[in-house]
Amino acid sequence: MEQQRHEVRPSVTPLSPPQKFNPQAYSGMDGVEPFSVQKLTGALRQEARQPNSAVAAELNRRKEPLESFPLDSMTMVGSVNKRGTPYALLKVDNLLYQVKAGEYLGQNFGKITRITETEITLREIVQDAAGEWIERPTTLQLQESGR
Repeated sequence: MEQQRHEVRPSVTPLSPPQKFNPQAYSGMDGVEPFSVQKLTGALRQEARQPNSAVAAELNRRKEPLESFPLDSMTMVGSVNKRGTPYALLKVDNLLYQVKAGEYLGQNFGKITRITETEITLREIVQDAAGEWIERPTTLQLQESGR
């Protein structure tokens, strides 16, 4: 084994000579600083001027009567099916209303997305703490009447 070790000569390829380094002048100091206050506030102002497309569509349509009431003043008291279309029965200010999917409720652009026998599912558009408009799912549950 020792003899084999002395007889075998590994072949190593020589390294190529290093390339010559050519320094370049840094020109980034002359440009706009990426985190400057002026640049950030300008971008925020421009973003604030462009309303969210979902909210813009909601602001341009005509309001429905049940959008003048807050959701917590509404009570789901039942549901019916008319020609295969589910309707929910809502009690607001001691008046009974029939609503179906696609109609609007509440003061936060709440659009009814689904009606079952026990609940109404809505999609509301509200502003978060940063002022951004976000979609929020909400439900109105069927309220059992106590006798």
